[in-house]
Amino acid sequence: MNITTWLLVFGSALVLSWLTTRLTIWFYRQRGWLDDPQTGKRNNITHQTPVPRGGGLPIFITVSLLSLVFLTPDKHLIGILLGALVLTIVGVLDDIFNLSPYLRLPLLFVAAGIVVAAGIGIPFISNPFQANQIIQLNQPQIPIYLFNKLRTIWLWADLFALVWIVGCMNFINWSKGLDGQLPGIVVIAALTIAVLSLRFSADITQWPVIILALLVAGAYLGFLPWNFYPQKIMPGYGGGILGGFFLAVLSILATAKVGTLTVVLGVPLIDAGWVIFRRLKNKQMPVWGDRGHLHHRLLAAGWGKRRVALFYWIITALLGWLALNLNPNQKFFTIILLTCLIGALIIWLKHLTFWQKLSDRDSG
Repeated sequence: MNITTWLLVFGSALVLSWLTTRLTIWFYRQRGWLDDPQTGKRNNITHQTPVPRGGGLPIFITVSLLSLVFLTPDKHLIGILLGALVLTIVGVLDDIFNLSPYLRLPLLFVAAGIVVAAGIGIPFISNPFQANQIIQLNQPQIPIYLFNKLRTIWLWADLFALVWIVGCMNFINWSKGLDGQLPGIVVIAALTIAVLSLRFSADITQWPVIILALLVAGAYLGFLPWNFYPQKIMPGYGGGILGGFFLAVLSILATAKVGTLTVVLGVPLIDAGWVIFRRLKNKQMPVWGDRGHLHHRLLAAGWGKRRVALFYWIITALLGWLALNLNPNQKFFTIILLTCLIGALIIWLKHLTFWQKLSDRDSG
């Protein structure tokens, strides 16, 4: 395969996503499936006019159809698409009925479980404390008979993959609060994985990873013009969890593994960690949304939606460049440094907005 093929894959996904997103906007408006901030009960919304939340539908249609065109179906691809189908159904139902987080979360594990059952696991991770050393996760192995065939469960490898996929789905989904924020992050992360896999393009086993990464990047880039400020459609729960799902699976299939994606998605992942810590400290359930995310705090500090989205894109792109040039040990310490920096930024913004509110009261 050559650059022309990669461009064809990427361009096809971009165009198909753009068209299907436009059709989805029309369909949702015809059905009246709109998120109206005047009647909605969620306290973390930032839009002011009714907007459809159907972003998961065009993303799934684009990636699934073109995967069947450009890739040869095998058990891995079938598992990925079946998992994505489950997530898309959950997303559409949430668009219409606003499902409870306690119902959605088990279904995320079902989708991730389908992928793991298809043989996609994490048999080892790099040891962040010792260069060129790995931590094996392929033991213990539990043999079971399923459908008259002997299969093996790699306990720690499969559990780690399950938690990793579900975690990415939730954490990336939490970074969709503003117009254009999420699709830009997913595009950059997917392209980073594609570039990393291109380094090993002599290995034909990396070709499907490159193609799938380009399809995901193209799909979210085609969706972006409709979602950028002022948005005509939101990613919704489906678009958010599909972004995390595809990126998590790609990081397992590629030579990137967990470390690279963790660096690339450093801002949303660390922001999610701080949010979970804060909610638990305040004796709140982490699954319920609020306006305490980094993007909410930047808005409260006076930033515009476009500026916040661009901030996330630029930081993600810089981290993507770093991830391509760091070894596992350097990636680990980069995450530690990022955690401290983002934590300091969140604390500073919290106090900044607090004093701004006091000033507003004093002035009248």
